[in-house]
Amino acid sequence: MQCRYKVVKKVCRNLDFRLFEEDTVDWDLYWSDTTLAPNRFQKMQQYQRINHFPGMCALAHKHNLCRNLKKMQKQFNEIYEFFPKTWILPADSSDLKNQFSPNKSKTFIVKPVANCQGRGIYLTREYEKINQKNGEQYVVQRYMHKPFLIDGLKFDMRIYVLVYGVDPLRIFVYREGLARFATEKYEAPVKSNMENMFMHLTNYAINKNNENFE
Repeated sequence: MQCRYKVVKKVCRNLDFRLFEEDTVDWDLYWSDTTLAPNRFQKMQQYQRINHFPGMCALAHKHNLCRNLKKMQKQFNEIYEFFPKTWILPADSSDLKNQFSPNKSKTFIVKPVANCQGRGIYLTREYEKINQKNGEQYVVQRYMHKPFLIDGLKFDMRIYVLVYGVDPLRIFVYREGLARFATEKYEAPVKSNMENMFMHLTNYAINKNNENFE
């Protein structure tokens, strides 16, 4: 078990699992916080279970998810209209640059492809202000400037799903979800509030640092 989360170990102990920190040949459940090497899956026995599927980075990394969504959008256009216009940098740099208007009226949101918890995300209306570091990839999207609000605050909702297996496909949906809220009243993006991530992002890791956080 390569896990830093105490709750996972606690649950395993409550289920009378014997925990091994080091690698062992005979195991029932293998937990890892990070992506696993392909040979780990190849050596698995039929009764063994693991908390990752091969190729999960195709969904977990933003640029791969974007690429796959675009492929699906070409096949099923009407069904895949639920995500905003998206570009992957540096591959789509030329097309993205043409999207910026001279009067700077369009707002875009820039996201590093592999970060989480809102790290490195920012808004911009100027293509030149996108900080493209050598070797780094980014996902850029048209910012949804008229979002749904609750009590004037941006929010997002999460539904937790366990994919138990893919052949046959077995999916369990947890009955309770989670809502996350921004901690500043939302206003459409203008120059004076573009850097206020307490207003524009709902990430807990960001909003917990606001004095208005509840």
